[in-house]
Amino acid sequence: MTKKQKRTVHVIIKEVALIVITIIMLLPILLSITMSFETPSEVFTYPPRIFPNTLYFGNYVNAFNSIKLGRLLINTIIMSVIIVAGKTVFGILAGYAFANFKFKGSSLLFALLFVTIFMPAEMIMIVPLYKLMVSLHWINTYWALTIPFIASATSVFLMRQYFLTIPKELEDAAKIDGAGSIKYLTKILIPLSKTMIGSVIVINFVYAWNFYLWPLVVINSNSMQTAQIGLQMLMTTGATRNWGIITAGTIIVLAPVLILFFAVQNLFVQGIVTTGLKE
Repeated sequence: MTKKQKRTVHVIIKEVALIVITIIMLLPILLSITMSFETPSEVFTYPPRIFPNTLYFGNYVNAFNSIKLGRLLINTIIMSVIIVAGKTVFGILAGYAFANFKFKGSSLLFALLFVTIFMPAEMIMIVPLYKLMVSLHWINTYWALTIPFIASATSVFLMRQYFLTIPKELEDAAKIDGAGSIKYLTKILIPLSKTMIGSVIVINFVYAWNFYLWPLVVINSNSMQTAQIGLQMLMTTGATRNWGIITAGTIIVLAPVLILFFAVQNLFVQGIVTTGLKE
């Protein structure tokens, strides 16, 4: 067998393996979508169907009506947008400072910041954060949902690593042309960093959208709950064990994340691939 033939065989094996893995990963989602369109009597049909015989939209209507899912989605969107905007802005500014400014203790400060990435803040800080929210009278408000998580070390790290891949000569040329630090950031760095900014947005949106424990602690009003809490509420209402309604609610909550990912997947992949590379 020639080298070209061996290379072709290896490519075919890899492609087949990736297809099989993709099918295994997507099968639960496909079954959930099918179940969400089935009537209660069809949900437990054995063997389970890959595609529904009919499109029964009653499950989606019941999911929306039983827990006011529309309101919960609005709350989650508002919370996620604020958190994503904050983390993106602060990530860009802090990442730019760490990448382009050398000041005393910058390496130590960045190392300490990097360590916090591995600390689950939502678990470690939950008690002091809750006490702070109570003292500020922020319980049952968007402030409590968003302000404690409006900045993150992950965003700073990703933006800093990406800024380091941009040639220093660009900054020198900009300074020669009279551009200050802010103008260089806004006119040159940010336009060149669209791929990483897209990645940061996706990562932080998924993180914020999947919030469960913190909203459960600081929100006790049904009208202020988030979509993830709504799914739990859906399982404990009259729809209990009606898996058609439960899966319909799950698909509704999952849809925004999938839409965002597929909309910016090229930026996401390019941003992650180039992170940490420096010429």
